Amino acid sequence: MPEREEIEEYTEAHSTPPNELLQRLYAETHEKLNAPQMLTGPVEGRFLQTLVWASKARRVLEIGTYSGYSALSMAAALPDDGVLITCDVWEEAHEMAKRYAAESPHGRKIDFRLGPALETIETLEGPFDLVFIDADKENYVNYFHASLPLLADRGLIVFDNTLWSGRVVPGHDDGSPQTKAFRELNDALVADPRGVVVMLPVRDGVTLFRRAS
Repeated sequence: MPEREEIEEYTEAHSTPPNELLQRLYAETHEKLNAPQMLTGPVEGRFLQTLVWASKARRVLEIGTYSGYSALSMAAALPDDGVLITCDVWEEAHEMAKRYAAESPHGRKIDFRLGPALETIETLEGPFDLVFIDADKENYVNYFHASLPLLADRGLIVFDNTLWSGRVVPGHDDGSPQTKAFRELNDALVADPRGVVVMLPVRDGVTLFRRAS
């Protein structure tokens, strides 16, 4: 059987590649920012873009901008009058994201908010058709509870990193606060009667939550 890295390389090779702007953003993120593994990357970026396109989303909320790869990916699938509000506290990464957005024909759809996401969410009005959560892991459950009231009836909440490199699997827990937070979140989401949940092994795990019918 092939190794996971080989499967990921094959997956990327058989997905539509990112445009030149995103390729440059990917390269500069790895060159200049700490923790480049936080970058969404080409496969998940294309996946998020496809979710926005398929759901016909018009309003998106992103919690965790980093260098803007996911925001630009999703904005490309929004209609001309669509908007994506993205929140982060890391000023250096935020400035890089804004710089690349200024080069993109879809950058005008992105509303950058610098500051704690929970404070930003308090100022927002729904509905949002899609919420993407990819920020500080121990706050995921708080972001979920804060954003759920703003979710459209047929909206999606998308959680990144929910497999946490397999450390959420029983017998592989490393005892870290992040792993504990993800295990509690994953258990809470699947038990929540308000929603229908599917966890996908895309990159480090992507979980989709929608309202129950």
